[in-house]
Amino acid sequence: MPADDTDGYAGPARLRTGGHDFDVLVTLRGYFEPIDGRYHWRGRIAASDELSAILAGRAAAATLTIGRHRAECTLTEPDPWGRYRVSGVSTPPFSTALAGQVEAGPCQSQQTPT
Repeated sequence: MPADDTDGYAGPARLRTGGHDFDVLVTLRGYFEPIDGRYHWRGRIAASDELSAILAGRAAAATLTIGRHRAECTLTEPDPWGRYRVSGVSTPPFSTALAGQVEAGPCQSQQTPT
């Protein structure tokens, strides 16, 4: 996959998991995978003592919101620096070059009402 075929976002986001909300900083990248016909996105959440206290190193389902965009995602165990990995399939919680062309799959994203 050439580097110019990726979309991404780096900045603030709102994470909801286990009934708790967190203001976090994320770095995300995504790309369209022609083999399965879906958009895949992933990245890292900056270390957060509050998030680490709730998750205690465990994987979890979550919802990530950036501006008006919201997507279901999966959090996996943190790296040695306390940054949880986040990933999702289908429309990501950030604008992409493929906006409007990606068909929502099992992890459908929703826009927050304005």
